[in-house]
Amino acid sequence: MVGTDWSVERKLLGVKGASIEPGLTHAELSAAEAAHGFQFPNDLRSLLAAFLPRGGGFPDWRDPESADLHRQMDGPFAGIQFDIEHCNFWWPSWGSKPAQLSEAFAIARDQLKKAPRLIPISGHRYMPSSPQEPGNPVYSVVQTDIIYYGSDLRSYLHCEFGRAEWEEAVSGEVRHIEFWTDLIDSDL
Repeated sequence: MVGTDWSVERKLLGVKGASIEPGLTHAELSAAEAAHGFQFPNDLRSLLAAFLPRGGGFPDWRDPESADLHRQMDGPFAGIQFDIEHCNFWWPSWGSKPAQLSEAFAIARDQLKKAPRLIPISGHRYMPSSPQEPGNPVYSVVQTDIIYYGSDLRSYLHCEFGRAEWEEAVSGEVRHIEFWTDLIDSDL
């Protein structure tokens, strides 16, 4: 992904009102990864090295210890936690749901550590941290109501900020991601 041209996407985001800052340095990318315990997939790393979108729900990767970024990083689990408590959500492979809510939350958190970490892109749009190659899907994540919002980062950006239709952005084969794809495909 080194040398990937993100100029079209940069223009799309700028036209839609995002502030465009210089890209993150290698040290800044590494600091964000270390602070949150993941590695950026290659395409997201390439985009963030080319330019940093700000405002409008984009995470501030230059301040990886900020409360806002921690909240965004914890958003998917917070949504699952809400649905465990209020919507009787429980993933079958986690075993029997404990009667104590605190135990249920602990099991869910431990189980989610086995799934790829979701990285905030903008608002409630997230991308899985692995595999470490281009082409991971982008999800819209609202509690356990999760849908594809792009078959990859570029298609997502064109759907959300350009003129591509949602159907076009998620057309074709979308990479299977452990747990997250299964949750999307489930009837829970």
